[in-house]
Amino acid sequence: MIREDRVQLNERFIKVFKLLQDRGDIILNDRGGKGMGDFAKKVLGNRAYGHIIRAFLTETDKRVIDYHQARIVCQDYGVNESYLIDGTGTPFGRELPKVQLADSGVNAIRPNIVFTSVQAFAGSGDSATDTFGSQAEDNELFALPGVSGAGLVAFPVDGNSMEPVINDNDIVICREIDGVGDIKDNEIYAVKSNGHLWIKHVQRIKNNKGRTVQLKMISANHLEHEPFTHDVSEYTRLYKVIRKISEI
Repeated sequence: MIREDRVQLNERFIKVFKLLQDRGDIILNDRGGKGMGDFAKKVLGNRAYGHIIRAFLTETDKRVIDYHQARIVCQDYGVNESYLIDGTGTPFGRELPKVQLADSGVNAIRPNIVFTSVQAFAGSGDSATDTFGSQAEDNELFALPGVSGAGLVAFPVDGNSMEPVINDNDIVICREIDGVGDIKDNEIYAVKSNGHLWIKHVQRIKNNKGRTVQLKMISANHLEHEPFTHDVSEYTRLYKVIRKISEI
């Protein structure tokens, strides 16, 4: 007989899976790395185990996700482990607002950018903060003309390390990328890793096998902030800065 805590774990997994679909992190029939087979490969180690994931998602099925598999979901998809494993907090450290149309007309713009009140420090590594961690902050959805798609987040910057390109109190809009292989050297990214978040020009550092093992973080304000390197790990998440909003 399945223990009650495992049943409750699976119920939270079902909710998280649906939220990941809403975010565009999982697209059931996708063949570009976000499909059910890709999810099964990450969580269960085999692309052919999509039917097992579907069993987890069927409330009447006796098969349920285990704690090891749930932790992999947290690590690979940025899910709040306290929520999925322990049942405390919110799935992503914040409640995802329900998307509503700005108006009901044909040309209505659908809000698709999550704005969070958590500040992303653009200073040195020891002053960084975790925008997507366990803190539950106020947030809302908004839209900008010409900025479409999923995986978008916006937050205010606190620090002068990227001046004059990005200034203190600017708001940056970022789109999550799949991984280090999609980095274009010297462009600006928000790099989230092990509870830290930096906004920097980024360069990849590869080993002798051509694998990216470190990221070189370069400040625009290089007179005050020296470059530094950070090891790439399974927890590293990358967000391409695509727009900034500045005060007039």
